[in-house]
Amino acid sequence: MTLISHINQVVAKGNVDNISRTQYYYKYYVRNPEIEWSFLASMVSRNAGWNMTDLAGTHLPKVLPLSLCEQMFHTYERANWLIFLDAFPQLMLHELSKQYNTSFFHLLKYFHVSEFMQREWRLFWKTKDRKRLMSALIINEQNVIQKPVITHPYYKRKVFRSFPFFIQDWLHYSVVLFPTISGILYGFSVHDFTDVNERIRLGKKLAWLLFHPDYYHSFKQFSELTEHTGSRHDYEQYASIKKRRDTPFLRMAFPLIQHHRVDFSDWSKPLRTTEKWFKPIRTPKKIQITEWYLNKQNHLHTAISKLTTKNAW
Repeated sequence: MTLISHINQVVAKGNVDNISRTQYYYKYYVRNPEIEWSFLASMVSRNAGWNMTDLAGTHLPKVLPLSLCEQMFHTYERANWLIFLDAFPQLMLHELSKQYNTSFFHLLKYFHVSEFMQREWRLFWKTKDRKRLMSALIINEQNVIQKPVITHPYYKRKVFRSFPFFIQDWLHYSVVLFPTISGILYGFSVHDFTDVNERIRLGKKLAWLLFHPDYYHSFKQFSELTEHTGSRHDYEQYASIKKRRDTPFLRMAFPLIQHHRVDFSDWSKPLRTTEKWFKPIRTPKKIQITEWYLNKQNHLHTAISKLTTKNAW
């Protein structure tokens, strides 16, 4: 078996669903802690799973048509499948390069990795600049999903222009959480999700928070002790006020999806420069969002309850 075939087999096995992706990212980080993006990817993947099971939980199906729930699930699933398909071969080639103390990055082109990322890996091999690589991977993966998902006519029409998505985006109901076993939640709300610049900015903020020396060990502890099931109960079990489980296990809620990729165009080729995306972000101020998030959830669930009660009459 050739090396390329072996990598493709490993990627296919890890890219089965949200649960497997989360596990593969985290286990890779444990083996290769210098690739900090892999820990970030595992934490963001957990959030993707929680967003997916919301669509089959107690609340959202009461107000969203089944067709929209299915379309939103496919949107999350498609985006995360594409990112793993693109990113994990890169991670494996780094691990091999480290193992044999020789660069394997000339093989990136066989996995349709952007020229932008090929340059960044060669640069990292020389400089070992973790922060630069983290930013590069965030930039790359958000651009990887821009055309096939975010601006794709189907997802654009069915999901991103839907009224529920607009309300969620406008009122900041969508949020990326970094939980802790103490029950304290950290993170940022998601706004202007369809704007690649905003998603890159969010990714860099999340990277800053995840590896902040005051919080990193709490997030790492949560990851080590908490199996990812896709249900929000993964972190709600640690809350000071206990609540009933209202989202299911992901693998019990959704079938496995067979994906195909037909567009292998390089997002970075039309661009003259990508350096604007490497500029430092402003240091975020509000990062502990436990009370804010719980209030948002309560407001949302109360609104859904009132709406369904009114419709029942």
